Amino acid sequence: MKMCYKKLWKLLIEKDLKKKDLQALAGISSASITKMGKNENINTDILVKICNALKCDVADIMEYVPEENVEPEVAVNGTSK
Repeated sequence: MKMCYKKLWKLLIEKDLKKKDLQALAGISSASITKMGKNENINTDILVKICNALKCDVADIMEYVPEENVEPEVAVNGTSK
């Protein structure tokens, strides 16, 4: 499963904020900002802090991106789940 934070970066542009501003507003580390820049996983507590700071919903800052070429899980009897 992969998450994408493009929505967050667009929202920051709309609000005329920089990543440093978000870091200060939300009280999060630069490491968290870096992880989101690389679309890496972050703790849900950080997402809550960002949503509170920007007064938005989690769907406004991130989205699920299906991984390509992922084979469906196969049950014990050989059928797909």
